[in-house]
Amino acid sequence: MPGRNIVRIDIAESFYHVYISARPRARLFRDDADYEYFTQLFARHLSSKQAADKYGKRYPHLRDDVALLAYVLMPNHVHLLLYQETVGGMARFMKAVLTSYSMYYNHKYHASGPLYASRYRASRLSCDEVVMQASRYIHLDPSDWMAYPHSSIHSYYLGAPSWLQPSLIIDLFGTLPEYADYLDDEAAYRRDLDELRSELASPR
Repeated sequence: MPGRNIVRIDIAESFYHVYISARPRARLFRDDADYEYFTQLFARHLSSKQAADKYGKRYPHLRDDVALLAYVLMPNHVHLLLYQETVGGMARFMKAVLTSYSMYYNHKYHASGPLYASRYRASRLSCDEVVMQASRYIHLDPSDWMAYPHSSIHSYYLGAPSWLQPSLIIDLFGTLPEYADYLDDEAAYRRDLDELRSELASPR
């Protein structure tokens, strides 16, 4: 039977952990501009107003289908925490982002062939407690997580753009200081980690 973190259960009004990785020995991001372009794709599809290209052609506006709650972009992988409003919303969002980024990457670096190791993995999170733990797992992925620039954690503390909705996480804790204390509780994080991994989309 396939592992839980590989099976996709497509259900509306559900939280999902999503994982994308580069093919072996490759990087998804080679410079700061690559990280910036990937986050611009979040803005393209999830901002409060629909975006269009330079010719006026409108990009898919998926804000009513999926919400981005947390993310971290690492050199060879990406973690996302999404809330899917409508069935198929996550799939439409991931296709739009990953296809556009692959085209950008291949054009910039004169590359060919697949950029990603496989199709993205997505796991539906079973309860609010696991959602809380997943947000911590994502934000603490970089060893220097408070200084790491390619993460949603700074938007939690300094204010978020319209395409990111951290309030859906913070509201589970009550206040931002309570969430900050939760992130700082390393002992609890280590204690919960083994059990959490069975819920996540990342390879074990």
